[in-house]
Amino acid sequence: MVRQQRTIKKSFKYDGIGLHTGKQVSTEVKPAPLDNGIVFKRIDLDPPVEIPANVDHIHQEEIRRNTTITKDGVDVHTVEHFLATAAGLHVDNLIVEIDSDEPPEPKDGSCLSLVGAFNSVGFEGQGVPTRSFKVKSPISHVENDIELIALPHDGFRVSFTIDYENPHIGTQYASYELDPEVFVNEIAPSRTFALKSDVEMLRSEGLIKGGSLDNAIVVDDNGLLNKGPLRFEDEFVRHKILDIIGDLNLIGNPIEAHVIAIRSGHQSNLRFAKKIGDVIKQSRRSAAGGRDKFWDINVIQRIMPHRYPFLLVDRILEMEDKKSVVGLKNITINEPFFSGHFPGRPIMPAVLIIEAMAQVGGILLLSSVDKPEKYLVYFIGIDKAKFRRPVVPGDQVRFELEMTSLKKRFCKMKGMAYVDGKVVAEAELTSTIVNR
Repeated sequence: MVRQQRTIKKSFKYDGIGLHTGKQVSTEVKPAPLDNGIVFKRIDLDPPVEIPANVDHIHQEEIRRNTTITKDGVDVHTVEHFLATAAGLHVDNLIVEIDSDEPPEPKDGSCLSLVGAFNSVGFEGQGVPTRSFKVKSPISHVENDIELIALPHDGFRVSFTIDYENPHIGTQYASYELDPEVFVNEIAPSRTFALKSDVEMLRSEGLIKGGSLDNAIVVDDNGLLNKGPLRFEDEFVRHKILDIIGDLNLIGNPIEAHVIAIRSGHQSNLRFAKKIGDVIKQSRRSAAGGRDKFWDINVIQRIMPHRYPFLLVDRILEMEDKKSVVGLKNITINEPFFSGHFPGRPIMPAVLIIEAMAQVGGILLLSSVDKPEKYLVYFIGIDKAKFRRPVVPGDQVRFELEMTSLKKRFCKMKGMAYVDGKVVAEAELTSTIVNR
């Protein structure tokens, strides 16, 4: 599961009523730089306070029917739906300016209006891969009859079981392999729900002042109090999946795992998220170098299908989404083609210089799609190829490609190859993406 970090192309405003406070709230969601994560900024305070949405800022005393983050005694409540939408749409870096202590509750209790707001401004790839965490051994959390476990998995799947005594909810199970399309169509439309007895209890405690039958499903012993049918027969468990997507977003990294949850709620979700976060911190402390390397050979091999002796890219240095890419190939005497090209005078075949250039361009093209490991790049045209100097053992070839045209799955790129700052080759390449 390799993809670029993403933000939004431009800011958007999102206003409404806080679910628990009942206050009128205004938010402005802004693009943010690489590795920023999602940060809520309380602009109603002087000076404003920024609260990163991660496990280090979970409010341990405010975990009940919502998810609260905190910093220096300043809180933002009920962030789970916003975080679920960002995670579901693969948006990693945002600044959320808010003039209250709770973001607006989505208008119908689902995430559809938030999805629409994000889609209205579009998304921007940021040129480097997400710092995803691949679960390699089970991570579990158990509280009485609540169970959560993350199992090794190629991708991100959530399986959830709920079990209510109320016969109109009962026992429900759902399991989804999640990507933006699945999130938008299957998860985002599901609405917040509550038992009528819980609603009465929460109101007596001064909560859900902004709650109504317009933004939540309410159920009693006789059935739904809302007008109209459920959106899905299993809408209740789908919303539980939505909630856990938001809560696990606080880990701060996309995870590759199959998450199985039984009877879980925000409290247990957040304890589970913190446990996974601790595992990630420990794994990075013990990793060589102490930090991730972006677009190194390990990431490249997860995108590209090529292997020895035909993988001809060692590293990606720079990338601007759907615009340009810079990559390196180190040339050693151990390259297999030197044994025959030519004995006694090793020279890299010109066609392989173009192939290496094409592979660098292929990484740019594949990194612009979700789940790039499911696609191949076919090069369907090479024009204006010129070779200026021979490439020999000991050279480091720097490839610079600019995307000059992109239409659906077809693109054109102009490529240059340099050794020690001097041009060794150039070409114009045409390619397309196909399913593997």
